[in-house]
Amino acid sequence: MKNMIQNFVRDEQGQDLIEYTLLMAFIALASAAIFIGAGTSVSKIWSSASVQLSTAAS
Repeated sequence: MKNMIQNFVRDEQGQDLIEYTLLMAFIALASAAIFIGAGTSVSKIWSSASVQLSTAAS
């Protein structure tokens, strides 16, 4: 029984899976934050271009 508990504590088989899962979650959150920021910037650029084209057309 004692050996079984020691083997369970020393077992690192699932550790890599958890680390890779946490890494993927971090990358997904970072990507989402970048896309949200880029979307706001693109929206501002599009609005500015639209205003300038409207002004030039009138």
